[in-house]
Amino acid sequence: MMFADFLPPSVTKLRDSTCIAVAQNLKRQSIATPLSKQPIATSYIHQGKGGTPILLLHGFDSSLLEFFRLIPLLADRHETWAVDLLGFGFTERVMGTPYSPMAIKRHLYSFWKTLINQPVILVGASMGGATAIDFTLTYPNCVKQLVLINSVGYSGSFPIGQFLFPPIDFFAMEWWRFLKLQTLANAKADRDQNAAYLDALLCTILPLEMPGWYESILTFTKTGGYSLTEEKIARIDKPTLILWGELDAFLAKGDAEKFNKAIAHSILHKIKGCGHAPQFEQPEVIAQHILAFGGADQSSGSPRLP
Repeated sequence: MMFADFLPPSVTKLRDSTCIAVAQNLKRQSIATPLSKQPIATSYIHQGKGGTPILLLHGFDSSLLEFFRLIPLLADRHETWAVDLLGFGFTERVMGTPYSPMAIKRHLYSFWKTLINQPVILVGASMGGATAIDFTLTYPNCVKQLVLINSVGYSGSFPIGQFLFPPIDFFAMEWWRFLKLQTLANAKADRDQNAAYLDALLCTILPLEMPGWYESILTFTKTGGYSLTEEKIARIDKPTLILWGELDAFLAKGDAEKFNKAIAHSILHKIKGCGHAPQFEQPEVIAQHILAFGGADQSSGSPRLP
């Protein structure tokens, strides 16, 4: 199996055929940004043709591989992109680059301008939802429609991160690393776990092996993450699809309804039997909703209710 040389060695441990196929299609593009003199080698996937381009944004300390079950389903009908955000996944960590919501947004715009340069259906999961909201409000001409999957916004930020100082910050990062590794180890001990689930966990571990992981995650954590007020969220004027795993134990109960109420042109679909990552748990259902939404009649400026 051939993988890009910028990926960590553990990528060869993947066993699920769909995950392997997506990982083998990972590419890097040097993106010039206002953040540093040196272009940033940005990892991404581009598959499919036709329709409004779909751009997928992953969650905290994750990568575009969290969408490995969703990407092929979307790319069958739409041009589909997924990108590793600044400081995350397999995108290069350039020394001296700020890892903050503002920097992530600027890097994402530079990526969009360089490779896509047309309005997209912007899909954000978990922290990626907060990134998508922030991007949409700053660069409205880049976004045609917005999709939020169990999005951070009303909860899920970590303001306490601003109070991490040495040596507590070091121990916090080591504890976070330990939890991720232990979760994978526990799953491997369960002989009933399937390859797709084990690969999903392995994909969360792979970024730990990337140069600069510690510095970028700690720096971002110390910013406190995204600070989105209800007033900001209510300024979204794009047709918005809210997809929510109803068993989410990570975000506060009622967040989905708050998004639906605050965003004028929005539709909410609760996904039964799903937790915080329905893009992995029920990718077929998520794909159906996104594709139907992307093909909906937008002539009235708002999505047509089912």
